[in-house]
Amino acid sequence: MMDKKDFPLMEYDDEKTSLINPNENIQPLDFQPEKCVVCFFQEVIDKLDSEGRLKVLAELRSEIGKHKVYEFEYKGEKIALFHPTVGAPNAAGLLEEVIALGSRKFIACGGAGVLDANVGLGHIVIPQTAVRDEGTSYHYLPPSREVEASIEGINAIKSALNKSGHKYVVSKTWTTDAFYRETAGKIKLRRSEGCVTVEMECAAFFAVAKFREVVFAQMLYGGDDLSSEKWDSREWQKEISVRERLFWLAAESCLYL
Repeated sequence: MMDKKDFPLMEYDDEKTSLINPNENIQPLDFQPEKCVVCFFQEVIDKLDSEGRLKVLAELRSEIGKHKVYEFEYKGEKIALFHPTVGAPNAAGLLEEVIALGSRKFIACGGAGVLDANVGLGHIVIPQTAVRDEGTSYHYLPPSREVEASIEGINAIKSALNKSGHKYVVSKTWTTDAFYRETAGKIKLRRSEGCVTVEMECAAFFAVAKFREVVFAQMLYGGDDLSSEKWDSREWQKEISVRERLFWLAAESCLYL
């Protein structure tokens, strides 16, 4: 029996087997690519699909509906692709299931709020560590303030960005469950510990990857600005060309894994 702690999130259980396990409900695919792009940009996926460049490998399901796992070809290599939805619990659950299908090396691309006004709209950020201000990661790793991305994944992204000449920042990100509770006090605190961005999934992704012993790293682009007294959306979700470019940079990064 586990010891009760003051707070439930501190009650980490290192038992590898749970009552429900993804590999018991999902059979690995013989043709599932080892490498996978995790893409938050649905319009990019829809465009690829409309152009006939995607092949459906599997359909995962949740109460939201179907979650398709695709395959696409890039420079002669087959790479898997899926949208992780939004928020740490959903994203971690879908990552678990795609790992069960057979993928082992992941590069994600998404957007993030910026806590530093010097990070311009569309500027690329590689999170090296994530502050664990969400709940999911605590079920995969013992309590700690931060969790790290895979070095192999970070190096792959760096190689792709250096080759293409894209500027980027390697930094710390703040993962939170509650975007309506990003208060001035918390923003100040996170900035003081070195966080450049804020998002909702990185810490959970990194924790699942460590627990399942797979490679995972992520690219973010600078989105809305939370660095001053008034929030500035900067209409970050309309940066279609940035989002499309980040997707192809993620695919390029996969070639270095």
